Amino acid sequence: MMPVLRKEVLRLIVFTLLGAWLGWYWDKPGWGAAMVLCLLLVQHIWQLLRLARWLQHPHEVPPEAQRLWGEVFDGIYHYQRRQKADQLQLTTLIDRIQDSSQALRDGVVMIDDKGDLEWWNQAAEKMLGLSSRSDRGQPITHLLRNPRFVDYYERQQYQDPLVLSSHLTEDRLLEYQITLFGKNERLLLVRDCTKMQRLERMRQDFVANVSHELRTPLTVLAGYLEAFTDHAQDLPHHWQRGLTLMTEQSARMQHLVTELLTLSRLETSDFKAEAVPIDVTELVTTIRQEALLLADNQHHIILDIDEHLYIHGCVNELRSAFSNLLFNAVKYTPAGSIVTVRWYRDDSGAYLEVQDNGPGIDHKHLRFLTQRFYRVDEGRSSQTGGTGLGLAIVKHVMLRHQGHLEISSQEQQGSCFRCCFPLNHVLVPQS
Repeated sequence: MMPVLRKEVLRLIVFTLLGAWLGWYWDKPGWGAAMVLCLLLVQHIWQLLRLARWLQHPHEVPPEAQRLWGEVFDGIYHYQRRQKADQLQLTTLIDRIQDSSQALRDGVVMIDDKGDLEWWNQAAEKMLGLSSRSDRGQPITHLLRNPRFVDYYERQQYQDPLVLSSHLTEDRLLEYQITLFGKNERLLLVRDCTKMQRLERMRQDFVANVSHELRTPLTVLAGYLEAFTDHAQDLPHHWQRGLTLMTEQSARMQHLVTELLTLSRLETSDFKAEAVPIDVTELVTTIRQEALLLADNQHHIILDIDEHLYIHGCVNELRSAFSNLLFNAVKYTPAGSIVTVRWYRDDSGAYLEVQDNGPGIDHKHLRFLTQRFYRVDEGRSSQTGGTGLGLAIVKHVMLRHQGHLEISSQEQQGSCFRCCFPLNHVLVPQS
């Protein structure tokens, strides 16, 4: 393009000088140069008109031209062809994405930056009862009016999905997961989780029923073992070891059943009915005394407590969670270890920390610690009587209090378990 432009400028100069030379014969070189420039200007205006007419009909062949205007016409023509090819490729890609989305069993809904419905696949149309004629361009909250969904949508905290009954039929459960993209646009994924929820309910009911049914025979067995132990001196000597082992395993089984029932209750009971203001200082002080007895006073348990900080929650659940953390700290650390319990708040919420200087936990285990029956060391857990349910209970207690459990640890440096509570559960009594 630059060589052609230079030639055009040179041509303009040559024709201007030629016009001035012709005008020199009439002693008016300026008029001669002006006439030539006017002719060149008319020529360019004519080419511009041809360009304007062609742009109004871009599907036609570009006009024939030479030099600079030929380059302009050819450049625009090739640019149009590239644009058409790119548009065709983009349209094909969009069609493939939409076709593949239509094949999904899960619902996919695109929501624009104003919160209006923009596009959805067939699965979403069936699950949500959408109609392209009446619902396209409508706000999503006009369709899904459940207060829990509206709150979930407006808070923009989409780390976890939301499970609700379908607004079309109550016996169907849908899982909603929103992802932000672009300029405040959203992608809503809808999944039918009715079958999974039913299986989960069956599992919960099975665990609860089996645990409940085991409680009575275990109580009878433990009672007779206790009676036999009281008269152990009257029994043959070779029975002594067996009686001791049966007593230990019976107690361990009772502890396991109790924790299974606790987990089942956490998953099925109503939290709000049991929530009251709790004096955390008094609660932690009591748990500290129990932990010292468990450790035979061989650990140093230090309290760093904000005595003026209360919390709104279920006292039995928090007692179970805090005692699990503190008892684990003294069980899995050697004698003489220091365990520090902190209770404090900041601008984000309130925190109950249990920190020890024990052997620590390998980083690869941290993400699995709150799973049921997960153990870092099978042998060590058996020796301490652990069931593998303690941290699972803590996790569920925190979820019911709208909080979460954070775990950090380094080998040979100790571990820290932090219960994080939101500000709306924190209370500061008036003095």
